[in-house]
Amino acid sequence: MIDADDLIALVRNYNPGTDAALLRRAYDYGRRMHEGQSRHSGEPYFTHPVAVAAILTEMRLDDATIVTALLHDTIEDTKSTYSEVARLFGEEIAELVDGVTKLTNLELSSTETKQAENFRKLLIAMSRDLRVILVKLADRLHNMRTIKSMRPEKQAQKARETMDIYAPLAGRMGMQWMRDELEDLAFRVLNPEARNSIIRRFITLQRETGDVVHKITADIRHELEKAGIEADVYGRAKKPYSVWRKMQSKEMGFSRLSDIYGFRVICDSEMDCYRILGVIHRRWRAVPGRFKDYISQPKSNGYRSLHTTVSGRDGKRVEVQIRTREMHEVAEAGVAAHWAYKDGERTANPFAVDPAKWITTLTERFDNAEDHDEFLEHVKLEMYSDQVFCFTPKGDVVQLPRGATPLDFAYAIHTRIGDSCVSAKVDGLRVPLWTRLKNGQSVEIITAEGQRPQAAWIDLVVTGRAKAAIRRSLREEDRERFIKLGRELARVAFEHVGRKATDKALRTAAKQMGFDDAGELLARLGSAEIAARKVVQTLYPDLSPAEEDVVDVTRPVAGLEPDQSYQRADCCQPVPGERIVGIAYRGKGVVAHAIDCPVLAEFEDQPERWIDLRWHEGRHPAAHTVSLSVTISNDAGVLGRICTLIGEQKANISNLRFIDRKQDFYRLIIEIDVRDVQHLHAVMTALDAESDVAALERHRDPGRKP
Repeated sequence: MIDADDLIALVRNYNPGTDAALLRRAYDYGRRMHEGQSRHSGEPYFTHPVAVAAILTEMRLDDATIVTALLHDTIEDTKSTYSEVARLFGEEIAELVDGVTKLTNLELSSTETKQAENFRKLLIAMSRDLRVILVKLADRLHNMRTIKSMRPEKQAQKARETMDIYAPLAGRMGMQWMRDELEDLAFRVLNPEARNSIIRRFITLQRETGDVVHKITADIRHELEKAGIEADVYGRAKKPYSVWRKMQSKEMGFSRLSDIYGFRVICDSEMDCYRILGVIHRRWRAVPGRFKDYISQPKSNGYRSLHTTVSGRDGKRVEVQIRTREMHEVAEAGVAAHWAYKDGERTANPFAVDPAKWITTLTERFDNAEDHDEFLEHVKLEMYSDQVFCFTPKGDVVQLPRGATPLDFAYAIHTRIGDSCVSAKVDGLRVPLWTRLKNGQSVEIITAEGQRPQAAWIDLVVTGRAKAAIRRSLREEDRERFIKLGRELARVAFEHVGRKATDKALRTAAKQMGFDDAGELLARLGSAEIAARKVVQTLYPDLSPAEEDVVDVTRPVAGLEPDQSYQRADCCQPVPGERIVGIAYRGKGVVAHAIDCPVLAEFEDQPERWIDLRWHEGRHPAAHTVSLSVTISNDAGVLGRICTLIGEQKANISNLRFIDRKQDFYRLIIEIDVRDVQHLHAVMTALDAESDVAALERHRDPGRKP
């Protein structure tokens, strides 16, 4: 245990003006109050408050916080009282010690109601003074560092509590170093075999490849020196739990992970940050979808930095963080940077977030929660970002994947609720059914008798349960709507080649395509099971362009091996004239994605699957389907004029589906077949000029994957 002089010296290192007498009095008082008490390890109990105070000195906190750490267990565990602490050390410190005392009995293993009440106390204490939770986090960190002296069942309970609450809270507050250590300490207890396995893999990897961190750090320094930029470069292997979490989330083994090393570049100015980013991207290839600019868009806890992932030495992908020294202080201390000293002075860090504003944003949504369970779920789930948890009006929790909509929520409750859903209220406000739900929101589903699922709903939901229920209902629904829509699609497609979709023509096409009658053919057209151009080609094959005059539609790209099949990605629908890249799929050949497709980020760790593709030169047939999101006035004849405009541009409508129907407008997705990007632009320009078109954009859906 460090003595009072050593503790004072630690504080004086960053705060020469510290009140040494105050620290010494608190040290002596705490030691006297805890005299005769022991920890599970047999050590004097006072070693724990001193260790907590020492942890807080690493964060360069003020005297009041250090004194609170020394006294944080006195009111709860000794004969000391609030009034005595206030008399000896002042009201500020007494309030802080009392705030920590109220959190001491926080137990996640207790009943749910008690958990909720304890969390309510935690948030109330945080809202009064955020330093209370800083002391509590340091207290938990030291307890986890010394957890081996506890009984096994107590270790598991504390570790789970740490993993579920304290580690995410530290991360939310911007103290990533504390989150990493808390998670690793809890991981050591909860899954020691997995942790040891990852450590052994690191040792084996280092033996096979040498000190990769040192080599890449030297590479970055060399490039910065060439550019004349002064900066500090640090590198490290990621923590075992961080690696384990990535293995679980991506369902891949250690050997397939790439960015298991992280590097940090600390410079003097914001301008240097972007210069360094340019140097790194010129030297190494950037991984698509992995660049984040938290300087122009800071996190709520004040965090600012540039993040990028590049293919470094020997093709290994590494993450690089670039920030200034002031940004780095906030990145290390998080919200605590508000109280931290720099060069012996309490100077305002321009990047430190105001603790009062930060805690207000964190707690404002919990103020009106009356149900204990609802409140507890609100607090716990605010710490996470990989799932969405919402509430029914009665306070029941519904767990959904990120990106879920009110329709997913409705079907998660009951299929009957989903089928009859007409609208939804989120936090009391009416919202469209395509709204993406967020953590902690309350969702009310409004139903109506006679309502049936619409075909457009398939594109609005993300859960398998909802999609299956919608498809089942659509199959059972009256075919009249699909037949009516199919007749309109057929009319436009036939007019595109100078013919009319007569009843006889449709009956003939149905017979040649193996359908029972024209009604069945039109129903298949309306439900998008077949394309209108297929019907036209069946009857009028000679009206299609000659094969030798156009690029082969089955292999319109160059860069494929002779035995590789090809298809366009449904998520981004690239067309000739746009830059593309191929992704190899087992059993599916090569799928071409647009170069800016967000789905490509999922393959950043699998460079062996990327294939360099380009479109063949020449005239491409109008066979590349593109989806357009169009909002039109709900007036007579508008839809017909829209279809005519598309036909006049020599583009075929292969599908059309309504997404939203309101009293004054319709929103629909129109799928058209175009030759290339110029053809697409011509169609969109013609539509955009139409006065009854309120909104027009290209519709891309990352959820539609091969």
